[in-house]
Amino acid sequence: MATMAECRSALDTLSDNLETAEGNVRSAAALDRSLSCHIKDLGITFTGRLKDGRIQVLDTFEGPPREKAEIRLAMNGDDLVAMVNGNLNFAKAWASGRVRLEASIRDLMRLRTLL
Repeated sequence: MATMAECRSALDTLSDNLETAEGNVRSAAALDRSLSCHIKDLGITFTGRLKDGRIQVLDTFEGPPREKAEIRLAMNGDDLVAMVNGNLNFAKAWASGRVRLEASIRDLMRLRTLL
């Protein structure tokens, strides 16, 4: 099972990858939205913002998200680490229910480029 530190590191790596992306991926990541990532097996939630092509983690706390972020992710820690490392395809994980992504229809349409 991935640790909290490994999950945080995976989010930082994802943020770095988004910042250096080009084309459609770069424009999709240019949203300015509140973000939460609930790690179900650890019982923790990272909250922050997707802004200027980066994920800015602002807080980490125990339990599910306390507020409804504009973009909400939920998954197990191992799945987060595997996706960021390229060992798990996000679209397949989402379709199978291993990963949950919730956002407005407009944001989902923009985010699909990242998937």
